[in-house]
Amino acid sequence: MEEEAMITTKHVYEPISTEDGTLFLVDRLWPRGMKKERLEGVVWIKELGPSTDLRHWFNHDPEKWDQFKERYFVELEAKQALLTPIQEAAKKGRVTLLFATKEEEHNNAVALKEYLETR
Repeated sequence: MEEEAMITTKHVYEPISTEDGTLFLVDRLWPRGMKKERLEGVVWIKELGPSTDLRHWFNHDPEKWDQFKERYFVELEAKQALLTPIQEAAKKGRVTLLFATKEEEHNNAVALKEYLETR
């Protein structure tokens, strides 16, 4: 029986565990103050982060969340090839999408998880 794909999100500054599975950093910008060695083995797909314009417009405003997701999903539609590594890893086991913002509920990793799970 095949294990159901499990995609989770996690703050990049939290300790990384083997239970996190395959790790993907999905922010356009490298996390402030984070040493590259700390994220060794993490796949950074910065192009999956929202465009600079969309990021600035959204600014993690919960009131704009639904509209942000709509716009971000449109951007993701044009980046299907970039999603392949995440989708392939999810077929084999747990995947964790890492994000740097302090906003844990309204961020692009949460939106990307929703996008992947509904497609």
